Amino acid sequence: MRSRPRVLALITGLAVMLASLVALPAPASAAPLTKVLVFSKTAGFRHSSIPTGIAAIQQLGAGNGFTVTSTEDAGQFTTSNLAQYQAVVFLSTTGDVLNASQQSAFEAYIAAGGGYVGVHAAADTEYSWPWYGGLVGAYFDSHPAIQTATVRIEDRTNPSTAHLGDTWVRSDEWYNYRTNPRSSVRVLASLDESSYSGGNMSGDHPITWCKAYGGGRAWYTGLGHTEASYSDPNFTQMLLGGLRVAAGAVTADCSPRTTTPPPPPSGSSLRARANNQYVSAPNSTTALIANRSAIGTSERFDLVDLGNGNVALRAKSNGQFVAAENAGAAALIANRASAGAWETFQLVRNSDGTVSLRATVNNRYVAAENAGASALIANRTSIGQWEKFDLVTG
Repeated sequence: MRSRPRVLALITGLAVMLASLVALPAPASAAPLTKVLVFSKTAGFRHSSIPTGIAAIQQLGAGNGFTVTSTEDAGQFTTSNLAQYQAVVFLSTTGDVLNASQQSAFEAYIAAGGGYVGVHAAADTEYSWPWYGGLVGAYFDSHPAIQTATVRIEDRTNPSTAHLGDTWVRSDEWYNYRTNPRSSVRVLASLDESSYSGGNMSGDHPITWCKAYGGGRAWYTGLGHTEASYSDPNFTQMLLGGLRVAAGAVTADCSPRTTTPPPPPSGSSLRARANNQYVSAPNSTTALIANRSAIGTSERFDLVDLGNGNVALRAKSNGQFVAAENAGAAALIANRASAGAWETFQLVRNSDGTVSLRATVNNRYVAAENAGASALIANRTSIGQWEKFDLVTG
């Protein structure tokens, strides 16, 4: 009986201790993104995609809990007005868009921990303002014609690029820059200059990056010239991540990583547009299927040019050519030592940047059967969503 008070005292003590642990404050976390300013003043070339870009950012705000104010009034750049925003977007601005006092206000905003997001022609802005050049990371130099290119994702831990695969094939206007920003930024994505014409950065071509700068944060992408960019969910998801990184609403390592990642093994890969999965040829007995989420040896093919728009696919995994088996009536399989009629495909380039393959033996298109869950087969008479593939090179 004497032990009961001791037991009660022990229980009471434990209860007090547990209560005190529960009452400990939670670790501080980043504040959510709530307010964004989009600035799109132009003093040079004006991109037709600016209204589309504004609308896309407004939609991102509506779906993700932040408000968006758009303006071309440089008078909005005052210390008191900018303080209400967690991120300021320069959306394809061009030329000299801020006067000296407005520049000072923006510098003070960044120094106080503000965020900058630069999109496309933001790098074609304020050439005589060295502070801005440091903020954006690199100034625009030139660009070739709009065309399809392969984007290599260098950092898939960053919230703006985590949703992307190792490579991303898309059409845009691909900027060259006056300097390579790699030494002062975290490069998130770069261009494979062998996948398009007109790159002039000697094979190391950053296109999207982030950095800490002057007390705040900066995120930039050279993508976004075309109006179609702003209806591309991969691009808008990247832009949303960039907004959150710049605002400090998510944690991101934007410290420079000066070593250039080694190039991936050579070859081409086919990614079914409808399910975003890569076509795999694991051996000479298993049929091809679009069910892989990343590129390995089994997902690489030599694209052999047979002339007149015809190609053959030679699997890297076994050196065998892909055949439209049984005159196209059975699944495709990489099991032929040479390219003949059944191994010949017409490479059709679609207007949306995808490609389709038409077996010359039966004039039927290759399809990712059963929503990509079954083997590829050349049995379709027209091109629909399951007959379209992204051709990923490099």
